[in-house]
Amino acid sequence: MSIDPQTALPALVVLISGSGSNLQAIINAIKAGRLKARIAAVISNRADVYGLQRATDAGIPTIMLDHTTFDSRPAFDQALQAQIDGFEPDLVVLAGFMRILTPDFVRHYAGRMLNIHPSLLPLYKGIHTHRRVLEDGGHEHGVSVHFVTPELDGGPVIIQAKVPVLPSDTEQSLAQRIQEQEHIIYPRAIQWFVEGRLTLEGNQAMLDGKALTRPAQHLSH
Repeated sequence: MSIDPQTALPALVVLISGSGSNLQAIINAIKAGRLKARIAAVISNRADVYGLQRATDAGIPTIMLDHTTFDSRPAFDQALQAQIDGFEPDLVVLAGFMRILTPDFVRHYAGRMLNIHPSLLPLYKGIHTHRRVLEDGGHEHGVSVHFVTPELDGGPVIIQAKVPVLPSDTEQSLAQRIQEQEHIIYPRAIQWFVEGRLTLEGNQAMLDGKALTRPAQHLSH
C-alpha cells in the first residue's frame, strides 16, 4: 500500500474571519515549496467571507461555525475546539480570526497556536492599529507573529517586520504595506515551527534552542 506524501506533512488548521489574504500567502508558500506543510482545514466564524472561497479554490476542506448561534463565548470555543481537534493539527494558525478566545481554549493549544498582529507588539494591542499609529504621529509601524497566550496580543513575539510611516500615509496605504510584510513573515514563522526550530517553553519563544530575547527581524525594502 502506497503512502500519500501529502498526509505525512505537518497539518495546519487555519482560522479566519475575513478575506483570507494571509491564508492565501500560506497556500502560495506551500505551492512554492517554501512551506512544507499541508492545510487540513480552514474554519471561519463568518459565512460570506472570501477566505472560504480561497480555501475551496485550493481544494481545502472548509467549515463555517457561526459564533452568533452560540449562547456564550465558552460554548462557541468548545465547539470550535471539537472541530479543530477532529483534524489533529500540529499547529493552529490564526489568520485574521476576529475572536477573543477563552483561556481554556488557548491553554488547550499552548505552544501550538500562532497569531499575526498588525503592530510592533507590545505596542498597539487590539484593533485599529494603523489609525492609532497615524493619530499618534508615529514614524514606524509594523507587524508581529506571536504565540497565542491568554493575554490578548500578549504572547511571546517570534518575528517582526517594520515599515516607515510616510507623511502621505493613510490607513489604507499603511495597511497595504503592512500586509505585504505579513505575507512574508507568517509563512516563515510557520515553517520554523513545522521544522521543529520554533518552540514555546513556559512563556519564552525559542528558536534553534535559544531564547528569543528580542523578536527576529525581517528587513523590509
